Amino acid sequence: MSYALENALSQWEEGARRLGDDPAMDPAVNAVLDELRRRLGSTFEIAELAQMYADDTDWASELARTGATGTEAVFVVDAAFGRYAREAADYGGGRIRPRAARGGAQRDR
Repeated sequence: MSYALENALSQWEEGARRLGDDPAMDPAVNAVLDELRRRLGSTFEIAELAQMYADDTDWASELARTGATGTEAVFVVDAAFGRYAREAADYGGGRIRPRAARGGAQRDR
């Protein structure tokens, strides 16, 4: 696993931990999740999500600020990316699955 991916996963876990089970943050997290689905679609790999996270999260921060205040927006973004990571084709049970273990071909790009 690359350092960039490992670092992103760590930040996403920290965001989820910092938000905890606070239902007041759900609208902000869901707004970011909806936009992630729109941008990446339903079939993606964890590296694609990590690259999006590394390239630009300003759009996600703006969405998060609509439902959260102050520094919580950072944690909302991280938590949303972490939740969406669970839907990656090559990510299951908190681990990245090797391509051979997934039993399918990589999607066309």
